[in-house]
Amino acid sequence: MAAPASAVPGSAAGLRAGAVRFPVPAGARRRGAAELPTSRSLLTGRRFPGAVRVGGYGGRVAVHAAGASGEVMIPEGESDGMPASAGSDDLQVPALDDELSTEVGAQVEIESSGASDVEGVKRVVEELAAEQKPRVVPPTGDGQKIFQMDSMLNGYKYHLEYRYSLYRRLRSDIDQYEGGLETFSRGYEKFGFNHSAEGVTYREWAPGAHSAALVGDFNNWNPNADRMSKNEFGVWEIFLPNNADGSSPIPHGSRVKVRMETPSGIKDSIPAWIKYSVQAAGEIPYNGIYYDPPEEEKYVFKHPQPKRPKSLRIYETHVGMSSTEPKINTYANFRDEVLPRIKKLGYNAVQIMAIQEHAYYGSFGYHVTNFFAPSSRFGTPEELNHASNNTLDGLNGFDGTDTHYFHSGSRGHHWMWDSRLFNYGNWEVLRFLLSNARWWLEEYKFDGFRFDGVTSMMYTHHGLQVAFTGNYSEYFGFATDADAVVYLMLVNDLIHGLYPEAITIGEDVSGMPTFAVPVQDGGVGFDYRLHMAVPDKWIELLKQSDESWKMGDIVHTLTNRRWSEKCVTYAESHDQALVGDKTIAFWLMDKDMYDFMALDRPATPSIDRGIALHKMIRLITMGLGGEGYLNFMGNEFGHPEWIDFPRAPQVLPNGKFIPGNNNSYDKCRRRFDLGDADYLRYRGMQEFDRAMQSLEEKYGFMTSDHQYISRKHEEDKMIIFEKGDLVFVFNFHWSNSYFDYRVGCLKPGKYKTLDSLVDLAGSITVQITSLPIVHMTTGPTRSQFILLAEPALSMLQRNKNKKTQHASF
Repeated sequence: MAAPASAVPGSAAGLRAGAVRFPVPAGARRRGAAELPTSRSLLTGRRFPGAVRVGGYGGRVAVHAAGASGEVMIPEGESDGMPASAGSDDLQVPALDDELSTEVGAQVEIESSGASDVEGVKRVVEELAAEQKPRVVPPTGDGQKIFQMDSMLNGYKYHLEYRYSLYRRLRSDIDQYEGGLETFSRGYEKFGFNHSAEGVTYREWAPGAHSAALVGDFNNWNPNADRMSKNEFGVWEIFLPNNADGSSPIPHGSRVKVRMETPSGIKDSIPAWIKYSVQAAGEIPYNGIYYDPPEEEKYVFKHPQPKRPKSLRIYETHVGMSSTEPKINTYANFRDEVLPRIKKLGYNAVQIMAIQEHAYYGSFGYHVTNFFAPSSRFGTPEELNHASNNTLDGLNGFDGTDTHYFHSGSRGHHWMWDSRLFNYGNWEVLRFLLSNARWWLEEYKFDGFRFDGVTSMMYTHHGLQVAFTGNYSEYFGFATDADAVVYLMLVNDLIHGLYPEAITIGEDVSGMPTFAVPVQDGGVGFDYRLHMAVPDKWIELLKQSDESWKMGDIVHTLTNRRWSEKCVTYAESHDQALVGDKTIAFWLMDKDMYDFMALDRPATPSIDRGIALHKMIRLITMGLGGEGYLNFMGNEFGHPEWIDFPRAPQVLPNGKFIPGNNNSYDKCRRRFDLGDADYLRYRGMQEFDRAMQSLEEKYGFMTSDHQYISRKHEEDKMIIFEKGDLVFVFNFHWSNSYFDYRVGCLKPGKYKTLDSLVDLAGSITVQITSLPIVHMTTGPTRSQFILLAEPALSMLQRNKNKKTQHASF
């Protein structure tokens, strides 16, 4: 790689990043000029969460919320863990300014109140003191631990050591030429607009441009007024001194663009490092906005960074469609109306999609146009970016060439997603992408990212028309894009080095070994991999008859993941909720959901079966599928509508006509009111999901070291497993109920049974009934066993040494 200049190229398709946030405390305040520390840690306070697409394809955000206690079998003298309905459900959140953007995938943890003001101030002081210490990315390791973890990797040691040598050499070059990764990742302090006491400096990397000029409202769009100069690295620069009265030469909130003479002609582009852009009514192109509000108007957070949760329970959201009304929701309404709901449901992280600015609303935020700008649809940066194939607003063809930030030719184009692919081997692309990741952590206090489409990045074939079988040669060979993998190692190194509590989640369908292993040990460095096979398996089963379900197949899919590499599991996400697909609830109950969900009328067989399986699928997925769990907003209560973004009719290049929906927002919202209505069966499904989150919060079974599957019986359709101190019993048989069914257990003693039976009538009343003590007896297949009654389509969880009780939902 050539020695660094002062620009960075990257890739558009293949990576969606989400910022991760943890507890969102209350009582924010604005800052004065003297109160702003020069370097703020990731979560000192909180702006709004958002999903950022960093260096590639998509963007997500998660907000960590304090969860309620759990529901299961409970020791004598302890509560049953059912969530309380008063007091602790009130979420205190900062009073955010009206301008906050959320198009950056981020996770934010919502912190329940409880610490005294004195304790809070003490924590803030301690964190501010820590902020004054220089943050340094730890040195590289030897990368050898992966071979101890998996001896099969020794057969591919040459490739893996070559990969690690590229990473170490790049770290060394950055140290030599840029002063280290910490400095290199602050490119936003050099590029784009930066205001000093003397004036405004604007820099842009555009080596293909023949000339460049800064234009905007401030100079009446005169291309001859403020012409820029170019250095030997292709960086254009101009300095504008303050006005005579000391005011900024470019007014805050005014429109700006860079006009360039390029090989493809003269073009006006939004600056690549722009912090805010808007689309005027009736216009297609966006306008870059010079965003530099007075210090007294800037938002400041006063609460310290929370710790990452041990068990990650993510509520996947989209700000724009989070209203019950057919409209685009705002950051402020999301804060006031949705965050309290998430906390009450018991999730401890929020993933927010579509935070980075994207030209097409219906892209779900996947086609980012402005990587450093939060989406203006939902508000401004003070309230709270996928590179797209859009040459008007984004990075594509920015300097009039095809090889600026992206690979040229077919390698630079993702034919399925119609997006561009960054050139991760370019120095200035690396600067841009690494700085982008850090920007959202620093400026908006996100707690991490979810990177989508990582498979597309890691292989030159982008995972298209390729069936991964698990053979290691598929992961470590000539089809691997070493530059992209090294970039992922760098960005994980950066995030975890500077922000130890931050979380990174990667969406990889290939199953690449070492994906979720620390970089120092030789891995790619993600904290979690998305367990994408699980939702695919459930959809596959829902297309079959109940008799065709194989218990061993279900268990294998849920548990088929690499040892020591954590996964985030989910039964369904936003993908299944989009128009053209079906959610689990819709697969199960179809049109009956529209007419038979009221409690004052009898349910149909499909409603009875659907509600039962909806609950069972979600609980067994959480119980066996991974160390983290994800749910898309509204699916917790079986949202009956699909997502259909407003769109006009269009004719494709091949002549095919695609009808629109009259630009309607009717199906681009979430009907939370259905889950809250006590006269609908949706309420019971929502309360079950809440109790499920409460159960995990109390017992932490997802991250327990103890897991044992004692039965997967094909004829009985029974699955029984131990997780931590709990025993889970699932009866998937559509008609058979069992009495005195033998359930193996590890520990002897007395067990309490909290029976989360499906109430087919849809009632949400929790009825606790005293039952006899269940005694453990020595058994033949497990050291102990108990005899239980297990109705059809039901599930139970038990905890040792408790008085037996029964609860119906």
